[in-house]
Amino acid sequence: MTVAAGIVGTLAIPAYAFAPGSAGPQYGQTAESRLTKAEAQSVEVTDDVIAAPVTKDGYAAVSGAEIQAAAEAAAAAAAAEAARVAAESAMTSYAASYSGPSVGDFLANPPYPNFDLASVYNVATQYIGTPYVYGGATPAGFDCSGFVMYVYAQFGVSMPHSSNGQGAMGTRISEADAQPGDLVIMPGHDGFYAGNGMILHAPYEGASVRVQPIWTSDYYIVRIGI
Repeated sequence: MTVAAGIVGTLAIPAYAFAPGSAGPQYGQTAESRLTKAEAQSVEVTDDVIAAPVTKDGYAAVSGAEIQAAAEAAAAAAAAEAARVAAESAMTSYAASYSGPSVGDFLANPPYPNFDLASVYNVATQYIGTPYVYGGATPAGFDCSGFVMYVYAQFGVSMPHSSNGQGAMGTRISEADAQPGDLVIMPGHDGFYAGNGMILHAPYEGASVRVQPIWTSDYYIVRIGI
């Protein structure tokens, strides 16, 4: 009976007493086993560890319209530069082609000291056919205000080389009171009133000093000397 009780006692020992992971030497946990049952781990990174920068390639698609616009802008800039160079060359040739009296010469010694509008207009008509030259103020070529300035200089009247500036020098009058020799002032342009709604002026590149009808209603008449 004593033996039987011992056997029964042995069989009654709980099964988990010898389960893997118990303290018994034959079932002790390995390092690998302990890691699989461990809680979440944390890793400390020291301050001297620098993360490698992350970069990515990028590109921007250019449309056909943008390429065309860029090409047109480049062509326009090239044309503007060519025009500037051509204008400088033309002015160099223009300056070398004339050796007569200048505006300054006339102002220093006016050939017509007795000022009157009829005489102003008569002198102006002597230059009909003179070619238009941008910036010109001699009989080698006139622009609009250069023409007016050159004629009035012969009467001892000093003027700026500017249509707006010339208009500001005089007194506005009605067209009904206008006489040949008065000034017709337009936005960015001027000339001599020629009577009957006409203007004597240096019109534009490629044209010459001429008389023609006033083509716009956007103008006014200025008289110099009053």
